[in-house]
Amino acid sequence: MDSPQAARLHATISGRVQGVGFRFFTMQSAWTHEVTGWVRNRMNGDVEVLAEGPKEALEALIADLHQGPASASVSNVKTEWLPYQGEFTTFNASETV
Repeated sequence: MDSPQAARLHATISGRVQGVGFRFFTMQSAWTHEVTGWVRNRMNGDVEVLAEGPKEALEALIADLHQGPASASVSNVKTEWLPYQGEFTTFNASETV
């Protein structure tokens, strides 16, 4: 079997996604799917994710982002696929921008 294709995902999640544990939820999901990168709040109320790993794992992360934690209300998940860069070694929360 071929090794999974590595990819880079940029996602922006809109809705009631701040103040509801969304970043912690995203970190747990990323750790579960063994992807690297970061999650951060945006000043406009969105949550932004940049993650790298096998495309299949990133697609599983996207499915989780559509759900969010129980207290969240996700209205939209905008995704963009980018070339893998191997930039990260862990997945963590970053500062609000």
